[in-house]
Amino acid sequence: MNNTPYIIGVAGGSGSGKTFFLKNFLHHFEANEISLISQDDYYIPAGEMTQEENKLYNFDLPSTIDDNHFLADINKLLAGETIFKKEYNFNTPLAETSILEIKPAPIIIVEGLFILHFEHISQLLKHRIFIDADEKIALQRRIKRDALERGYSEEDVTYKWINHVLPSYENYLLPHKEKCDQIILNNTNDGSHIKKLTEQISTELRNKLR
Repeated sequence: MNNTPYIIGVAGGSGSGKTFFLKNFLHHFEANEISLISQDDYYIPAGEMTQEENKLYNFDLPSTIDDNHFLADINKLLAGETIFKKEYNFNTPLAETSILEIKPAPIIIVEGLFILHFEHISQLLKHRIFIDADEKIALQRRIKRDALERGYSEEDVTYKWINHVLPSYENYLLPHKEKCDQIILNNTNDGSHIKKLTEQISTELRNKLR
């Protein structure tokens, strides 16, 4: 592969299956071939909140992201520097968290809800992938994930979905969908088509960068 890092942007709404797609995609590469930098680790700390405050706080706005820090770290990777970044903890933002070590690599994946909305970040992307899913399916995935990983009730998840998630998706992500190089519909839960797609994309990418 050549010396210029190839940046892939992976965007998609909540519950679209970005995490599953990325897990499968990364599987096709050695650790020194690819790096992943996620928007989720660049939330501006919201401070300690009660359960009710957490329910009402809108994480689905571009203003909750430190996009300048996000951009600076992407540029560090492009310059061949290693990044050390605190992992963001959604349940208790002030709690001790692990330190992420993100090393430069020939392929850099930038993923997140607003990566296409932040123009200064979007301009760096060489290839844009949009993961999409039907609304009902995405909501059910969100309910399951937030119950298991964050301890949220179905009522709380549904409140956030209607008042935060959908408006953000429609305002900050959907307008960029048709500008993407690939749109992947992910409505099934068996994952076989995603596995095949990631294998195909990774093969095409290796051929392109040789």
